[in-house]
Parts: sequence; structure tokens; C-alpha cells
Amino acid sequence: MLVTSATSMLRAGAGRSASGLQPMLLRTTTACPYSAGLNMTSPFSSMSQQPLAKFRTSPTTRRTLSTTPSRLSTDAEVDAAAAAKASKAQIAAHPETPALNWETFFKLRKSRRRWQQGFSVLGMLGFGLAGSMALGSGAADSLVGNIPLDPLMTMGLMTMGFAALGWLVGPSVGTVVFNAMNSKWKAPMALKESQFFARIKKNRVDPTASSARNPVPDFYGEKISSVAGYRQWLRDQRAFNKKKIGV
Repeated sequence: MLVTSATSMLRAGAGRSASGLQPMLLRTTTACPYSAGLNMTSPFSSMSQQPLAKFRTSPTTRRTLSTTPSRLSTDAEVDAAAAAKASKAQIAAHPETPALNWETFFKLRKSRRRWQQGFSVLGMLGFGLAGSMALGSGAADSLVGNIPLDPLMTMGLMTMGFAALGWLVGPSVGTVVFNAMNSKWKAPMALKESQFFARIKKNRVDPTASSARNPVPDFYGEKISSVAGYRQWLRDQRAFNKKKIGV
């Protein structure tokens, strides 16, 4: 059947040029035996020809997306955003709390450190003196006799241990005394301190890139005692990064 159809088409178009053969084949009404049961409809013909509506977000939605913590790039930025949010919530919940600016915060922080250092010295002297008196009274002779060292050396090491314990306990006692003397600044200072450490964590450099020629500049921000000192700390961090990449 297919051969007969092709022969009839060739005879009908024999008098025409070779270029007319293809239109003759296209105009034939003979059905192809292999086209039965085939669905020639395009799968995309059922789609609407209307252009797709553009997705638009309101300004409120864009602001919400831009401030979502999951979209922030680092954990440090999440901590900074959480600290700022906690500060705003605390101020809204307790409007009677006195405002604490950064200059006052750094002054109070410096004062607290002095109290801690002072009590560390006092604790070291007090614990060392108490330990030496206890050892000199013979209260620990049985313990000293069990240590295979010279008794005087053993008592000296134990006295140094008591002094070190007093040095470690001193900062805790100093903090308690400082908070008792500045009770109205306790809550605002705690909020400011959380914001401060969040900023330090956000802006400090990567310590893995340090070297003998390029040490990490005050990784924990312990030397910062003023706003000017914080700005200098930021400049030191930028200088470290520039030196790291060789700019």
C-alpha cells in the first residue's frame, strides 16, 4: 500500500521540477500506516498563552526577609541581631531603667576590672598568708610527710597554691562588690556587654591566618576601654586583613 502511494505521487509530479516534489509529498492526503494511534498534539498546547504574573513582594515582606536570622551570612551577625533585639525588648519592658551610653559603659567596665584586680591581689595575699600559717602550725604535717620532696619545698609549693587560689577567687568577689555598689547599672550593663561582645565576634579577624609577623590584634577586645579604643581596634582588624592578603 505504501509503495503504491509513493508510485502514484512520483507519476503525478514527474513533469515538475525536482523542487516541486517536496510540496507534492506534503499535500498528499494518504495517511501514513504508522501514524495510527499517535497523538500529535503538543503537550504545551494546553498551557495558557497569557504571560505569567510577576512575583512581587510588598515593602513589609522585603524588610521581613532581609532581617530574618536564617538569611544572615554568619553566626556572628545572628548574635549581633539577637543582642540588639534583646536590648530593645528590655528597654520597652523597663522604660524606667536609666539609659547607658557607650562611654559610660566603658568607664564602668574599667572600674569593674580595677575592682577585680584589686581583690585578686588581696585574695592572693590573704590566701597565701592563711595557707602559710596553717602549714606552719603543723595542721598538714601528715600530708607533707607523704610527699617525696623536701618538707620546706613542699610547704612552699602548697603556699603558692593557696595564693594562686586566692588570685582566681578575687575577680568573682570583686564583681559582687562592684555590682552591689552600682546596682542601678547592673541590668543595663549586662545588655550593653552582650551587644559589645556580639560586635567583637562579628568584626574580629580569623585567627587561623595569623603568623609571627602578623599576630592577632586583641582577639577578645580586652584592651578596649573607650569608644576611641574600639575604633582603633577596628582599624587594627582591617590592617590585619590587608596584611594577610598582601595589600
